[in-house]
Amino acid sequence: MPYLRIFDTTLRDGEQSPGFSMNVSEKMRLARQLEKLNVDVIEAGFPMASEDDFQAVKAIAEQLTKPEICGLARCLEKDIQTAWEALKNAKKPRIHTFLATSDIHLQHKLKITRNEALKTIKEMVTYAKSLCPRVDFSPEDALRSDLGFLYEALTVAIEAGADVLNIPDTVGYSLPYEFGKVIQNIKKNVKNIDKVIISTHCHNDLGLAVANSLSGVLNGARQVECTINGIGERAGNAALEEVVMAVKTRPKYFGVKTQIKTKEIYKTSKLLTQITGIGVQPNKAIVGANAFAHEAGIHQDGILKERSTYEIMKASDLGIKEESKLVLGKHSGRHAFSKKLKELGHDLSKEQINKAFIEFKNLADKKKEIFDEDLEVIAQTESGKSQETWTLSQVQISSGNISIPTASVQLKNLKTGEIKMTAATGTGPVDAIYQGIENIMGVHPKLTEFSMLAVTAGIDAQAEVTAKILYKGKTITGRGASTDIIVASTLAYINALNRALNLKK
Repeated sequence: MPYLRIFDTTLRDGEQSPGFSMNVSEKMRLARQLEKLNVDVIEAGFPMASEDDFQAVKAIAEQLTKPEICGLARCLEKDIQTAWEALKNAKKPRIHTFLATSDIHLQHKLKITRNEALKTIKEMVTYAKSLCPRVDFSPEDALRSDLGFLYEALTVAIEAGADVLNIPDTVGYSLPYEFGKVIQNIKKNVKNIDKVIISTHCHNDLGLAVANSLSGVLNGARQVECTINGIGERAGNAALEEVVMAVKTRPKYFGVKTQIKTKEIYKTSKLLTQITGIGVQPNKAIVGANAFAHEAGIHQDGILKERSTYEIMKASDLGIKEESKLVLGKHSGRHAFSKKLKELGHDLSKEQINKAFIEFKNLADKKKEIFDEDLEVIAQTESGKSQETWTLSQVQISSGNISIPTASVQLKNLKTGEIKMTAATGTGPVDAIYQGIENIMGVHPKLTEFSMLAVTAGIDAQAEVTAKILYKGKTITGRGASTDIIVASTLAYINALNRALNLKK
């Protein structure tokens, strides 16, 4: 079968969407998981956008060896030079440069003529190719471009040395049949098109990003740009997991194959939600909580008799357990706990396992059932912790509709052994707790985001809280998990302020 390359842009197009920002260490964690997923290309960021983006691309380029590492650059010499500085130590570097070709963008955004655009494409693709062995060129807003001019721009890019021509539906305007015809016509009308790979980059403004991408594949595209969970600008990008599983589930129809290790899909999806604090809707295809859930009696009866009556994929192919998710209880020992974490793909140090085991035991005393998702949260929280100075000793609240919300907080300094206790009031119990924590730790940031997710179903489910703060111009994320939402909220803020203290030092 022909080979379909998967170009993951979660760390670039996905990360630049509101609410999904990641710091360098978080990007590195996700990049390592993308390498395990076996994507062909990781677009690690836009090096010219910020110093953090530059450092993230540089770190990923230097440390990952299997996938190609790509950096985005506008058709500007400074952008391309900066991208190359970040990428030059990569084993497989790749520069992705772009320039709009639609009249809407040329006239209103860039304020240049078509001839000026062609000249810029020629010069900048040539320059990128002089630095980097692999170059992608994207005609931004291709699907709203005049087709004759689009063919001309792509021909110039090929002549200048582009290896991949990426066709973006930048604003999610296209329909599947229309997008497929554009790919088909590019193959017919662009000179030397057989010397390059045609790629797709589709946005989801009309909910058609995956459909358009697959239509491109049917018409000759051999690379798809996509993101984990479909995150991205506005309504998002084509979802990697949906593209990959469509091709895998319908091989005779699409006639292509990928090298994606599908058993890593679910783990990658969960890691992204854990890092960003933003979950996927329950009915999300492939990775949603209800993707393999059956409530209707007729469906349950069919599944019990033959799984394929109502499921076209195996949950196990995505790394999801098909059997009962009850795996450990309060009587389980440290050895079994450690073994299970390794089975789930977590390689923690002895000290981290000891701390995680204490959290597990505390949770097991509160819950009748412990699920894999519970263990994932415990392990990921422990592995993602910054060096702690303060830890929670106890927290109590008094709140109600006719009383002033009051909190009593006691923290312990792990370095000095000092224990501090304070009481505070607030607009609500969480606000009161957070004011008390700030008073003890001596850090007074701005809380910019607070979110809470239920890890599993049930009244005794763990709550996973994400608290984002702005401190000295830096966005810092703290996380906490507990069956008690007040405790989870407290742990998340302590985690964030500990990171702020480390930044301060």
